[in-house]
Amino acid sequence: MFGDGFDRVLAAARGGDEAAWTRLYLDLAPVITGYLRGHGCRTAEDVTSETLLQVVRDLHRFDGGESAFRSWVFTIAHHRMIDATRHGQARPSDPAEPEELEAALPGQDFEEAAIAELGSSELDPLLAGATPDQRDVLLLRYVADLTLHEVAEVLDKRYDAVKALHRRGLDALRAHIAADTGRRVSPRRARGTLTTSG
Repeated sequence: MFGDGFDRVLAAARGGDEAAWTRLYLDLAPVITGYLRGHGCRTAEDVTSETLLQVVRDLHRFDGGESAFRSWVFTIAHHRMIDATRHGQARPSDPAEPEELEAALPGQDFEEAAIAELGSSELDPLLAGATPDQRDVLLLRYVADLTLHEVAEVLDKRYDAVKALHRRGLDALRAHIAADTGRRVSPRRARGTLTTSG
């Protein structure tokens, strides 16, 4: 995240400054790849490269601040992932070994603490318990670090629908954590510790 320096980096990248492009790449590539891996994308690195190439080609069309830029980039990544999945279904290949999800989670809230406690090797089974729509929302929210409003934009869904998917996804996380630790969690008590706002 660039904060106040984003406009300068973006302007420099549009002007062809190699250092600015490197900064954008280093900021975006790991998070995009983590998001794609969280979806089980077998060609996450390739799709990340394709996403960033499209960003380079279309940067002159983008207009907005850093938050809008990240939403725009992850909209591209999401569509590229769908294309890659369709291509993979049309031409099946040998299954690849699952890769660990590299999550960059925001804040010091319950979700971060719980997922960090589980460890990266347990993230894939945890996310496998969510529906595809819930998985989309959780990955964009916590791996891509987008707000719920931005997630709604990327997925082309209504905010209320995304908020509901987010809440149900967190319920699935709670159930997994409670089962894993052998503790029973009261839904009312657990909801009080979780943030579902965007």
